[in-house]
Amino acid sequence: MWEIETFDYHAAGEPFRIVPTLPFLIPGNTAAERRENAMAGDANKLRQLLVNEPRGHAEMYGGFVVPPNDAGAHFGALFWHREGFSTACGHGTMALGAWAVRSGLVRAPDDGETDVVIDVPSGRVTARVSMVGGKVAQVAFHNVPSYVVARDVEIKTPDFGHLRVDLAWSGALYASLPAAAAGLEVTPSNLAKVVAAGHQVRAGLANHAILDEQADSRIEGVFGTIFHEPMAHSGAGLRQRNVNVFADGQVDRSPSGSGTAARVALLSDAGQLPDGELLEHYSIIDSRFAARVVDRVAGPRGGLVVEVSGRAFPVGEGKFTLDADDELGMGFLLR
Repeated sequence: MWEIETFDYHAAGEPFRIVPTLPFLIPGNTAAERRENAMAGDANKLRQLLVNEPRGHAEMYGGFVVPPNDAGAHFGALFWHREGFSTACGHGTMALGAWAVRSGLVRAPDDGETDVVIDVPSGRVTARVSMVGGKVAQVAFHNVPSYVVARDVEIKTPDFGHLRVDLAWSGALYASLPAAAAGLEVTPSNLAKVVAAGHQVRAGLANHAILDEQADSRIEGVFGTIFHEPMAHSGAGLRQRNVNVFADGQVDRSPSGSGTAARVALLSDAGQLPDGELLEHYSIIDSRFAARVVDRVAGPRGGLVVEVSGRAFPVGEGKFTLDADDELGMGFLLR
């Protein structure tokens, strides 16, 4: 029988279930190696247990806290969802930063900023936790360097015709296109069509030659499809609404943390978002992240260090069990 303690958070509406202590070891010297080893065995069974009904649901997201790659980080994290283990999770990074400070794992002053450094499969990220009066007021994470992979990639979909997408890496690979190009609006009433379009875009890119040309070994295929649309805005910066359909059809309730970083890379590359200016990014449920370029990285691909800020809140604590006599054991997904 397993007894698994969890701390459940949300960031801008997207759930994140934190498992601070595992009942087994996941081998590996880095978060990336541990992710590879977690895809089978007990770690994958535990992922299924916590995602599947009756303990979870089809849109569940979470993370295992694991040792850091080295002494330069406070801890490591493996991100998971109903399809498997992801390389990045921006909203999860925010939740982990808030949890680390609230739990006392990382000490923070009552007022001011504290950096929580986390090793994740795509690299090292930092959650900067802002405290006001002893409470977590905001979390801003600095993502791994983001960059444009390809522009104007044409695909054919069964129901939405020929579409052109832009690809950007921000810890995971995202396809991005205007919602209007697929005849969509980013509203909850369009959710079924948005999910269908996300499936078809991902399928259209699955064996695309552009992915074979990438030298970055971290690119495993398209993780999410972002449909975006402009919002009325005056002054500097930009305001957009988006919905991210990721993995095997999950819909991000938040504006997507790492997806927002991918959007910033594309907007910066197009000259639409100067360094330091904010992208106000809204989700399908109207929750908000803000993002900006804070640094540029030299190298053959270059890359932007994007800061994405938002809020993360605890929603509950739990202890989940697996009884050997339970005929539904690992649970199920009805959707």
